[in-house]
Amino acid sequence: MHPIRLTTLAGLLASLFSPALAQAAPEGAAISDIVVITGSRTEHASFDLPAAVDVLDAARIREGQLRINASEALAAVPGLVVQNRQNYAQDLQISSRGFGARSAFGVRGVRLVTDGIPASMPDGQGQAATFNLDMAERIEVLRGPYSAIYGNHAGGVIQLFTRDGEGAPAVEAGFSAGSDGLRKTNLNAQGSAAGIGYVLDASRFETDGYRDHSAARRDQAMAKLTLQPVAGAKLVLVANGLRQKDTQDPLGVTWSTWQRDPRAGEIDASDTQVPKRTLAERYDTRKSIEHQQGGASWDQRFAAGRLHVGLWGGNRRVTQFQSFSKGFQAPASHSGGVVDFDRDFHGTDINWQDMRGLAGGQLVTTFGVEYSRSSDDRKGYENFVGNTFGVQGRLRRDEQDVVSSTDPYLQAEWQGKRWQFTAGLRHSRMRVSVDDRFLANGNDSGALRFSRSTPLLGVLYKLTPDLNAYATAARGFEAPTLNELFYSGTGAGFNFQLHPARSTHVETGIKASAGPVRIDAALFQVRTRDELVVDTAGGGRTSYRNASETLRQGAEVSLDGTLGAGFSTRVAATLLKATYETPFGNVRKGSRLSGVPRASLFAELAWKASGERLTAALESLTVAKVFAEDANAELPAPGYSILNARLVAKQSLAGWRFSQFLRLNNLLDRRYVGSVIVGDSNKRYYEGAPGRNWAAGVSAQYQF
Repeated sequence: MHPIRLTTLAGLLASLFSPALAQAAPEGAAISDIVVITGSRTEHASFDLPAAVDVLDAARIREGQLRINASEALAAVPGLVVQNRQNYAQDLQISSRGFGARSAFGVRGVRLVTDGIPASMPDGQGQAATFNLDMAERIEVLRGPYSAIYGNHAGGVIQLFTRDGEGAPAVEAGFSAGSDGLRKTNLNAQGSAAGIGYVLDASRFETDGYRDHSAARRDQAMAKLTLQPVAGAKLVLVANGLRQKDTQDPLGVTWSTWQRDPRAGEIDASDTQVPKRTLAERYDTRKSIEHQQGGASWDQRFAAGRLHVGLWGGNRRVTQFQSFSKGFQAPASHSGGVVDFDRDFHGTDINWQDMRGLAGGQLVTTFGVEYSRSSDDRKGYENFVGNTFGVQGRLRRDEQDVVSSTDPYLQAEWQGKRWQFTAGLRHSRMRVSVDDRFLANGNDSGALRFSRSTPLLGVLYKLTPDLNAYATAARGFEAPTLNELFYSGTGAGFNFQLHPARSTHVETGIKASAGPVRIDAALFQVRTRDELVVDTAGGGRTSYRNASETLRQGAEVSLDGTLGAGFSTRVAATLLKATYETPFGNVRKGSRLSGVPRASLFAELAWKASGERLTAALESLTVAKVFAEDANAELPAPGYSILNARLVAKQSLAGWRFSQFLRLNNLLDRRYVGSVIVGDSNKRYYEGAPGRNWAAGVSAQYQF
């Protein structure tokens, strides 16, 4: 093990950025600091927060983007790897400092929040597709020890805030199109009337898909009302919905298939037709999703503090057809290849924030409790009738799954003239219960309880008004999600043997501002025991196990700068060494964690004309190779570098505002693997990414 040397990193940062600071500072005024909520639960200057936190504003989320996937904007954040699988049945693959890379679908290891309402379920599973990017005001990304105060996850927090309705009423319509039959239409309205701010949005996205058998259609809608019913109070009501009907799942492919054709699916060797069909075609693998969620938050300010009350609830229905063979389904212990569940969920977060002077500084103390619960009516069926596959057959699973979590927490921050100290503690209690109603394959009823306290300590010192140094340490934990508990490696049903992963995080960093340039740099280390890893995976079904101790050591750097003459730049760099420290099975000490690249780099050079009527930018993204299984014995997905370009034009006429964009991705037409399916037993690890592709869009807004 060779730990990262602080002197080496310091020298690298100095040589890389000191010329930029020296040259750029005289060009303009200092960059205004960004105010964030994530981390301290109240408005806070990100420059003075002892944590790695990045903010993506509305311009980065909206301008020159399709606003279909959060990966479009999150690529500019260090520490994150956000892969578009080109598979809308399985959502994005998001990992933060290596946490979450194991996920075969959805987001795990990273907590998702939108407008203060969790987009992650009580077990930690989240869906980034529920984010409404059309009306996003900003996305805050918190990584490292500070996220321990948010409970059951280990990698960090991604929090989206939509805009508040204000000002004169406005209506906007937009249309976008692109490669592979991509089409998106959206309509929104916003404004304020009679003291009520409102935001309404509806959109439809359709694609034929880059990969074979990957067509999708997604309908989204959201509504947000903002009121001030009494002095010092703010009431926010939010509702959103998502619907995907029969979204095709192209599955992963072997290395030889990807080399032959990145779009192709894997041929089913057992198919009797000539020519043979792919697995996805034969089983008609697909997923239908209906998700509705609503919530309310009340914030009341008093002379000495603030009360926050948040409530939310919703329903999620999913039907998924997987590629299990008839022979694979034969054992009575298996639950069939069709997943069908109906989930109701709800929760509340109540906290009080006290603010008072102490020892020449200000002490802010937050204490509260968060409760959440989900209940699944879950069934499983065979995905064949007779010799016809891809249709719902006999019942093979019928159960009620309930997950609940109760988390009291306390956080205190004292800020003086130059010093800032932070301490926090959260105690998480999670319960999973299973009521098995299908007893022909045995009784899987039972319950699990997980309990963990996660303390946090942080300190920040203001070396100068433009240079802060900080250090933070915390303990974290990550409980297995409900989907990770469903199967054991032997196929014997519910896995009651899984334990939460426990981690110890330390981080130190600097935040510097010199005129129009802002630099954040962090070094971190995470030791994890009982790491949750893939045990077996195949046909869409994955089982997990607890592995050995792992070690993550890394460095992150982000830079934002205004260079003059309308030019600006953004750089986000990550180095991450994530390895197993003790062997298990056929995994040797020092093996790399699967799904985790050793390095990534995002760099952008943008230009804006006077008046911002025309904007152009070049983006580059470089990602190192990725192993798809923990033994590191198979061919990894090779590293890649791609170059993108975007052009945005704006016009205004009376009450009208018009906008157009053109986007070209992968300008050099590189062939690369965009994401991997970790641990697939059939070695169908690879998911191909598009070659050169385009997107263009127009929008028109009228303000009354």
